[in-house]
Amino acid sequence: MFVHVVNFWLKKGLSEEEIQQFEAGVLSLEKVETVKDFNVGKPASTDRPVIDRSYDYCLLTTFVDEAGHDYYQTAPIHLEFIKNCAQYWDRVLIYDSESI
Repeated sequence: MFVHVVNFWLKKGLSEEEIQQFEAGVLSLEKVETVKDFNVGKPASTDRPVIDRSYDYCLLTTFVDEAGHDYYQTAPIHLEFIKNCAQYWDRVLIYDSESI
């Protein structure tokens, strides 16, 4: 399994409409054919020193293999999301991992 986690820090001062556009865009990524599991969330209320809660949204996707992830990166839906929504974030941090 290949896991792709993306944390987004949105720009300060976005309107509610802009936030909704970002949410609609990120949720559209579930439609990429190679996505096996999909979740979008906000930081949980857990609060321990080892937890980073500084991000605004976390996208978690899994794929059967790296080839599925590689397809996802070039899929029209993914490229459209970046084109339409990159204006809404200041920072993105990605963690990719493979099962051992």
